[in-house]
Amino acid sequence: MDEEAGTHVLNDGTVRIVIPVPPVTKKNHSQIVQNGENARPFLVPSRSYQAYVRECLWFLKPLGIEEPVNVEAHFYVARRSRVDLENLNAALHDVLTVGGVLRDDNAWIIVSTDGSRVHYDKTHPRTEVVITPTRATFPKAEKSKKEKAGR
Repeated sequence: MDEEAGTHVLNDGTVRIVIPVPPVTKKNHSQIVQNGENARPFLVPSRSYQAYVRECLWFLKPLGIEEPVNVEAHFYVARRSRVDLENLNAALHDVLTVGGVLRDDNAWIIVSTDGSRVHYDKTHPRTEVVITPTRATFPKAEKSKKEKAGR
């Protein structure tokens, strides 16, 4: 892609985003805290993940996309260690939602992640995203027998 960092909307409706921040996963960056009222433990994103989200937001434009799209992401990581593409995608989708690029990250909006890959780039870790409109839709749930009978 080799574009400058940031969000670029093309004439055909395609959105290209370059986030020059080393990609991280949300799943492996959580911490356990306790609720002050009842001391119940719960998971929250770690400070490092929260910092990652804040850094990414600088490169996003709030577009409020709510129609079906394919989110193709190329994650360039600085180490050759094992990484889970699904977890990288989940973190990116959360960032795109927090940044307002997408209205939500549910399956009615992100209908596919075709073409997403993990690459190695020791000197320039980043995430390059291409969001393209698609005609694919999430299948609607079938009506229950009660709904069909008009109850």
